[in-house]
Amino acid sequence: MADWIVFWVVAPISVASAIAMVVARNAVHSALLLIVNFFTLAVFFLILGSPFLFVVQIIVYAGAIMVLFLFVIMLLGVERSEDLRERLIAQRPLAIALGVGFAAEVFFAVRAAVGLGTKAPADFATVNRPGNPQALARVLFRSSFVPFEATSILLIVAAVATMVLATRGGRAVTQAEISAEGTAVGFGSEGSA
Repeated sequence: MADWIVFWVVAPISVASAIAMVVARNAVHSALLLIVNFFTLAVFFLILGSPFLFVVQIIVYAGAIMVLFLFVIMLLGVERSEDLRERLIAQRPLAIALGVGFAAEVFFAVRAAVGLGTKAPADFATVNRPGNPQALARVLFRSSFVPFEATSILLIVAAVATMVLATRGGRAVTQAEISAEGTAVGFGSEGSA
């Protein structure tokens, strides 16, 4: 009974933060609302009896990934105003159609794979016998090792690329230029005295 109460308290917060994140005009506000949404998802994992995913959701997503997002937002600057006029006329209807199609695909895939019942698949207890963290580690580091490591490499490349793109705008000033400018300023002040 307590799980249902927690669910019905957290679920509206989750939906409201997701909608507010999408419609927010400020990128920093969107990132902060995404953090709220990540915390509500962590609570859902805890309600479903998965404490490991609860902790991973908070540490990895609400912690590390959001620090990376906020760092990139601050590095690139958010004070620029964007032109909100649509350049592609069919973009909005196409996006709505693709979103509806994706939602229908997920619904039918879940219905076909596990059904909409309340029981877990028959072999779930066998796979998850030693515990949730061990079962997750077995999947990540045995059958899905290459995609897992490829994803980590892509995240590192994305962070480095963001740093390169952010620093490309300004030219680096050398120590020789600073000292030459300082001596030029010094000579100019002596001549005026």
